[in-house]
Amino acid sequence: MTQNNSILSAIEPELADTIGTSRRDMFSKYAKAAGIMTSAPLVLALASNQAFGATLPKVIEDTLNFALTLEYLEAAFYKQGNASGVIPSQYKSVFRTIGQHEDAHVKLLKGVLGSAAVKAPGVDFTAGGTYADVWENFDTFLTLSQTFEDLGVAAYKGQAGNLMGSKEVLTVALQIHSVEARHASEVRRIGLKFGWDGAFDKPMSKSAVLAAATPFLA
Repeated sequence: MTQNNSILSAIEPELADTIGTSRRDMFSKYAKAAGIMTSAPLVLALASNQAFGATLPKVIEDTLNFALTLEYLEAAFYKQGNASGVIPSQYKSVFRTIGQHEDAHVKLLKGVLGSAAVKAPGVDFTAGGTYADVWENFDTFLTLSQTFEDLGVAAYKGQAGNLMGSKEVLTVALQIHSVEARHASEVRRIGLKFGWDGAFDKPMSKSAVLAAATPFLA
């Protein structure tokens, strides 16, 4: 099965990395608790969780769980894809790295949410048989990869306003968003497409994202 276009329109990368030097004390404090090898986003997330106490504001918790559900979906897709043999040898390192990124996103979001984190959903990447050859046909695999990456970028963009209550959590979300955008661009490049559709792109609402993702959730 070959499809020339992603199910979704492409999303252009954006980056908003705003960690200031005034946060050095916070980094020092939480890096010690989290471990010497902890990344900057995780330190920010842990600090934000600590600032709110045991419970994040409901709107932030719901938004992060929404993001976590999508990250679960992506992580599962690349785990299965990397084990399937569908990926040509010249692209194996690319998709292995993308899979590692998605695993890291899952780990980070679960760490921020703690006991409030939702469980991983069941998945069906054939979408009930619509993409029955996803693990045999690289074009089909690329179509779904681009779809999931574009979906993730649009979802983070659409939910950014709900994270305004925590600059730390918003910074983490934007850092994930920019990486997802780079994934989307790279997948498009492999499919011999431009990494963008224009100078601007649109966010997607939660309902629109869920509607696009639901066929792949078992």
